[in-house]
Amino acid sequence: MGRRTAAFLAGVLTVSMLLSCSGPGEKRYEASFLELFDTASVVVGYAKSEDDFTKYSQKVYDELKVYNELFDIYNDYDGINNIKTINDNAGIKPVKVDKKIIDLLSFSEEMYEKTDGKVNVAFGAVLSLWHDHREAGLNNPDRATLPDYEELKKQNEHTNIEDMIIDKNASTVYLQDGSMSLDVGAIAKGYAVEQVSRFIQKEGMKNGMISVGGNVRTFGEKYDEKGKRVPWTVGIQNPDTSSDRKSLYDLHLSGYSLVTSGVYERYYVVDGKHYHHIIDPETLMPAKYFLSISIVCKDSGMADALSTAVFNMPYEEGSKMVEGLKGVEALWVFPDSTMKYSSGFEKWCGL
Repeated sequence: MGRRTAAFLAGVLTVSMLLSCSGPGEKRYEASFLELFDTASVVVGYAKSEDDFTKYSQKVYDELKVYNELFDIYNDYDGINNIKTINDNAGIKPVKVDKKIIDLLSFSEEMYEKTDGKVNVAFGAVLSLWHDHREAGLNNPDRATLPDYEELKKQNEHTNIEDMIIDKNASTVYLQDGSMSLDVGAIAKGYAVEQVSRFIQKEGMKNGMISVGGNVRTFGEKYDEKGKRVPWTVGIQNPDTSSDRKSLYDLHLSGYSLVTSGVYERYYVVDGKHYHHIIDPETLMPAKYFLSISIVCKDSGMADALSTAVFNMPYEEGSKMVEGLKGVEALWVFPDSTMKYSSGFEKWCGL
């Protein structure tokens, strides 16, 4: 892809200079790293030199690392109170946390209201049960099992978001139900990408694109072969990974985000049937309406939350919600691979 490569952070982050699409006085570069948010991350942008871009990409990495550790529900970190710390102290005591966590959870409350509970960070008791069965099934496919439905219903009794008590003045979070746990997986990556994209623009990187596990945020523009400024091109992944058609649509975005949720991301197999990781809060089972949902809007955190929420809604309900939100567009891919899109979606891909 590139002519030169500089590696640092113990080989975690690699920077390459791309050979095309450079602008006046700037060249286009790309950086990639693998360890954050348990997925691949990519930063693309323009800078006057490789050293300048390396500084930008290092700052992106450092900021994402902060969010990754704060939003982690599985691991402890020295000197850090994170989401796991909050869960570990459910029913015991409030936990003093970084403002970044307070802001995320406050945003999550807003998205819970906006989506009528279809995306709920307090749904962790149910999601953890599915997670344990999925991990066991992946490790031992011959013995893969589904969670017991009665146990799922019992866990669902501990998912009331009103039991999450946020004290902004004290910067504390308290789960007053001792059997409750938070899971921010439906929001965390997109939210972090949004905050980091705002941060790096303030640091001086004006034209770029950040992707963390398919949560894409663009800002500014790119340069075409003639040096003209044009929107970034972002593809929507085909949920049929066996197809030669890897991208369903190529969108042309400037200052907008694209997030896709789909059945191909994380799943396991029980008795020959696939069970993916997006759990419908109504049925407590993997949602069956679609193969994937793609959301386009300015805020990557909102796009991430809405992609999960709309995935958990029948088309008519999800379409009504999307059409009622200003600046939000969506693409639905149904189980038979047919597609529908919202009224303003076509402007992003020239349909």
